[in-house]
Amino acid sequence: MVTTHICGNGLRIVSESIPHFRSVAVGVFVKAGSRDELPDENGMTHFIEHMLFKGTENRSAKQIAREFDRIGGDMNAYTSKEYTCYYAKVLDHHAEHAVTVLADMFFNSKMEASEIEKERQVVIEEISMTEDMPDDDVHEQLWKVMYPHHSMGAPILGTVNTLQGFTKDKIEHFMDRHYTPNNTVISVAGNITPQLIALIEQLFGSFQRKNQDKHYLFPGFSSGYSLKHKETEQGHLCLGYPGLSVKDEDIYNFIVLNNIVGGSMSSRLFQEVREERGLAYSIYSYHSAYSDHGALAIYGGTSNEQMPELQEVILSELQKVRQNGATLEEVADSKEQLKGNIMLGLESTSARMNRNGKNELLLEKHQPYDEVIHLVDQVSLEKVNSLMDLFAGEPAISIIRSK
Repeated sequence: MVTTHICGNGLRIVSESIPHFRSVAVGVFVKAGSRDELPDENGMTHFIEHMLFKGTENRSAKQIAREFDRIGGDMNAYTSKEYTCYYAKVLDHHAEHAVTVLADMFFNSKMEASEIEKERQVVIEEISMTEDMPDDDVHEQLWKVMYPHHSMGAPILGTVNTLQGFTKDKIEHFMDRHYTPNNTVISVAGNITPQLIALIEQLFGSFQRKNQDKHYLFPGFSSGYSLKHKETEQGHLCLGYPGLSVKDEDIYNFIVLNNIVGGSMSSRLFQEVREERGLAYSIYSYHSAYSDHGALAIYGGTSNEQMPELQEVILSELQKVRQNGATLEEVADSKEQLKGNIMLGLESTSARMNRNGKNELLLEKHQPYDEVIHLVDQVSLEKVNSLMDLFAGEPAISIIRSK
């Protein structure tokens, strides 16, 4: 059972007790992502994620790493377009220590000028690494096409130019605006104790920063075309279409639709592109759902010579599924696959911690697993087919290939 406790400062603690597990996963979720950045701040949320590991008033960066290695734990972080998460997974008897270190990083990071400069170079190398991997970069270029005038289209890593402007003052100003109690959720799952929850409230439940209401500007989807030349053995193609928000009542119908189109090995695209035609080794679709919108993307990689054929086959399959609809068998199979993925996630404290943290942060509610399975069971052929019109418009297209 998932329970939510609201601290006096507005911070929320979400917990799911699983006594028969020997691990505890804890995550600090902050509702601050790349869409919250001004143009000259692009990359700031990701940069802050890095900086919180670079040493505090009490621990050096090396000490932070060694403390988790010493207890056999895992600690890391990630940044998305709408939130940032700092997390740890440890054996249950080390949970209080893990929370203490996370709190130290959250509140006491030094942000020294020398460390900012070093980490600036690290992130620049990370940007270069992404650009050297066209199968990753092509997705980044697709978001620029889909949202050319909105922060949703900006890269999470930022750019070399924006990184140059980051200083301690600018970092702390951004954190003062976004790292506030009402924007923060602590999610913990596993063999937790009342003492652990009390410690979390003691460490996080009293900090004060001025809360600011978030008013997101809706990102209108744009069709368009991007071609980036790079000397590669293989060409890379992405197509983007509008999707649904995480709050949409048809979200499970759309997840099933995505599975049918390209989200599984039995999907239309995988079977036609790879199995029947041998056009690509990697072909898939995925749906990204956010608080107020979503997008569906399709990726395929093939030789530069076969790139036009790959694009034609993908568009043809989308036209077929839109005109003829899915089948009862496809919907039934996809529903079972989705239910399997949901239930298998119950076996991981990390998965439960992530699910609960995101639900509290973005949805502010928690559906019991039986209720989620019931909603999946309510998915119908008629509802799935009614969503096919999302493929009716012109797609956003991103291509990386040799000249």
